[in-house]
Amino acid sequence: MKPTPSVASLTRRQFIRRAAGAAAVTALPLIIPSRLLGAGAPSKRLRLGQIGAGRIARGHDIPAVLAADLGDYVAICDVDSKRLAEGSQLIRQAPRDGSGPAPEVKTYGDYRELVERDDIDAVVISTPDFSHAELAFAAIRSGKDVYLQKPMTMTVEEGIILRDAAARYGRVFQLGSQQRSTSQFRKACELVRSGRLGRITRVEIGLPLDPTAPDNPEQPVPANLDYDRWLGPTARVYYTEQRVHPQKDYDRPGWMRNEAYSLGMITGWGAHHFDIAHWGLNCELSGPSRVEGRADFPTNKIWNVHGAYHVELEYPGKVKLTVSNDFENGIRFFGDEGWIFVSRGEAMATASDPKSAHHSKALDASDPRLLDPKGLTVELPRSSEHHLNFLECVRSRGQTLCPANIAHRSNTACIVSWIAMKLRRPLQWDTAAERFVGDEQANAMLSRPERAPYGVHNLLKA
Repeated sequence: MKPTPSVASLTRRQFIRRAAGAAAVTALPLIIPSRLLGAGAPSKRLRLGQIGAGRIARGHDIPAVLAADLGDYVAICDVDSKRLAEGSQLIRQAPRDGSGPAPEVKTYGDYRELVERDDIDAVVISTPDFSHAELAFAAIRSGKDVYLQKPMTMTVEEGIILRDAAARYGRVFQLGSQQRSTSQFRKACELVRSGRLGRITRVEIGLPLDPTAPDNPEQPVPANLDYDRWLGPTARVYYTEQRVHPQKDYDRPGWMRNEAYSLGMITGWGAHHFDIAHWGLNCELSGPSRVEGRADFPTNKIWNVHGAYHVELEYPGKVKLTVSNDFENGIRFFGDEGWIFVSRGEAMATASDPKSAHHSKALDASDPRLLDPKGLTVELPRSSEHHLNFLECVRSRGQTLCPANIAHRSNTACIVSWIAMKLRRPLQWDTAAERFVGDEQANAMLSRPERAPYGVHNLLKA
């Protein structure tokens, strides 16, 4: 049996693989960081900040940014000091490919200190869903480009604020919808948009489920966790590890099953699959006109996100899009000439991703000839890796594969689906006004109250 190599002996690429296994068209021109201007600027490396040092950061975002090798982390922040120290160590121990000594990695418990630094070009945000809007807005307003984990926001109102801020401040924005940088998803959308299926009649999106469990009792807050700052804009409630994240490892966290912090799989994986459906239907800047849904919601107070669900939406051209946990995990486009199915296959972003009940092919069709790449009339933007695409755009000031205006629309489709699941009645959605038609109860669910001093609205007041 071969001994496990030490971190110091690993090549950069080996380190990335090991770490991963263990754990817009804008209104204004994109502003170029002053550090990247002037003589010799193309050789300058980006200076990056990391906000969040948990499961998705360690298993996906940090390794991918290090592998891109276009910049250096100079700061990391987390409200859990244990995770903060381990995240800093992960970055500092990463092998370097002849790019000189690594800069110092400063650690922070308060994200504001990180985003206020003038020497940081871009930040990667890998935190729970409910904190996305506040953190991303603060970074954008401080002049930072932003890579934000999906889903973009918890509410439609927050999404509008972020989309408009990215345009107003001229910042590069990339949502972590990394399926756009995976070849089979791009190929499927190119085939569909090139007319390979003829007229598209319907789309099916299959998503997994997260399990539920009885509520755990209150526990003492760990000394290493700033629990008030972790709760952020959400209500003050008792601490239990079940509601936050594991203290011993980086397994799937409990906050992903609580509606105060996440809407469940309809946004968790829905953010990915709706994005690809929009890409294939060529409606990235619009969305559905009608939605109707139902779902089982547990009575638990902690793990209370939706269970089994079924949602139907209507898109331009009277295309019917159906979302259900009964479908194979992926996206299936139906047209007059057959169907094309695309999924991640057996790939997972992190080791703790939920397992699908099906063994899906990455790319499949009702007739193999439908997948012939010859004769395509549509060629979509491509990237070999999503974080790399972001960092390249930070340098070039080009548009990323999933900028804020596009990310907001797919996120909106997820959220209006969740609202329909809650209300269990048909809803009309006005894509221009970004509101429901004639339903104030549904419109009230497009935003959420915030606990001061946290939240994006309190930042807007500052």
